[in-house]
Amino acid sequence: MSESHSLWRPLRTPMFRRLIAADFVSDIGTFMQSVGSAWLMVSLGASPLYVALTQTASTLPFFIFALPAGAVGDIADRRRLILFTETWMVAVATVLTVTTLSGHITPWLLLTLTFALAAGDAFEAPTWRAVLPEVVAKEDLPAASALNGIEFNLARAIGPALAGGLIAAAGVGAAFVVNVVSFVGVIVVVSKWHRPARARTSPAETLGGATRAALRYVRHAPVPRGVMLRAGIVMLCASAVFALLPTLAHRLGAGAIGYGLLLGCFGGGAIAGAVLMQRATARWSREAVASSAVAVLGLMTVSMATLHALPTLMAAMAIAGGAWLTFISQSNALMQVLAPDWVRARVLAVFLLVTQGALAAGSVLWGTIGTHAGIDTALLAAGLATLATTPLGLVFPLPTHVGDLSPWNHWRMPAIAGSGGPASDDGPVLVTVEYRVVQAQVAAFLNAMHEYGGVRRRDGASRWGIFRDVEDPDRFIESFIVASWAEHLRQHERLTFADRDLEDAVHRNVQHDPVVHHLIYAEPGE
Repeated sequence: MSESHSLWRPLRTPMFRRLIAADFVSDIGTFMQSVGSAWLMVSLGASPLYVALTQTASTLPFFIFALPAGAVGDIADRRRLILFTETWMVAVATVLTVTTLSGHITPWLLLTLTFALAAGDAFEAPTWRAVLPEVVAKEDLPAASALNGIEFNLARAIGPALAGGLIAAAGVGAAFVVNVVSFVGVIVVVSKWHRPARARTSPAETLGGATRAALRYVRHAPVPRGVMLRAGIVMLCASAVFALLPTLAHRLGAGAIGYGLLLGCFGGGAIAGAVLMQRATARWSREAVASSAVAVLGLMTVSMATLHALPTLMAAMAIAGGAWLTFISQSNALMQVLAPDWVRARVLAVFLLVTQGALAAGSVLWGTIGTHAGIDTALLAAGLATLATTPLGLVFPLPTHVGDLSPWNHWRMPAIAGSGGPASDDGPVLVTVEYRVVQAQVAAFLNAMHEYGGVRRRDGASRWGIFRDVEDPDRFIESFIVASWAEHLRQHERLTFADRDLEDAVHRNVQHDPVVHHLIYAEPGE
């Protein structure tokens, strides 16, 4: 099958086709609202710090709400959650439109409503990304992710340009009206989606438990954690491109149309970057392409400090857009496949928390520097900082291979003595596993066990250890504690085929099958 044929194949799925079309219209409205908010803040005579805070208000909710949103997205009905958040955003966008058209808008009210609108998007984003595997076949996921990236960046290219022209012709309020209408398509499509019920073999998680499970998973999954940290650091440094662009366009006298064109060039460059990225990754490693993109992004940010003509600045924005898309899309695509189904929305939520939190913090940082030291100084510092993140590829390299993360539930369930068995919330649960180890292979066994301990912690264990019997040197006891019986049952379901090699490495060094015991904390009076 040809690459081009594979890229467009997900569009054969009617639900995916309807979703991506509705999302495209909604994203255009969102970009028009973003341009309108930034330009309105400049028109109100606000300082560069206030203008930069517009982006902070748009990104900070992802830092605040993404993690609980991801937990809800993994344990609740995703269809209903999307409909709720879309309705919330329509309501807030309507208030923003009415206050703007009536002349009652102020800088602080604009920031508040921008924050409320972004809060709905933040609560929806992890779930929206997590439904992709439910809509298309597993083999079509890479192509579907690529099409989502093309859709988003095409909207990034069209939305700002439309906003600039509409604002110049009819005012900022008109752009806000378009944003309100743009939500209708998503609401209609999702409301007609007949989502199949998910089968559960273990008790449903609570919000608090699901949130803790997400943090525990990321803490003990080094590869996803490294991708997240690297993306966050790069976004922190490169956020000046967006945070300072409205002020830069205003200084050049480009007006709302010029500002929209600059953002449009960024989006157009991102689309071109997606095409070039496919060719580049066919010749070079994923890491080489990503590191080169970060270096180019840093150079373009430095150049923005020295360019004082709209055409040359547009060219720099186009190149920056291609570099930005190349790096962030690689990170996004990896996060889609580095997390198993049970925790995918939560891991994506943590990724959003890290990257959007970095964008919010970077906006404040570069806005403050721009206010006190000048826009050119802030852009120069941001560009040099972005260039300095390139060596992070040596510390957090992008993985070249992703294992099979489908469930591998092969552990034997314990034979429960008596009637009824433990209740779901009984616990803590202590699990012990006894191994008989060949003396010549103790070192290899312990190395494998300590790595395996990370898997135990990742999937639910709050404490873990491996102990040697001083009276019997061949006998080793692994022990770990899980918060409840229900959480231990989930632990059985969370092991993946990618963990099989590690478990095999443990078992190659033992003399016979391990002996497992399950113990539940005994309350007084039992």
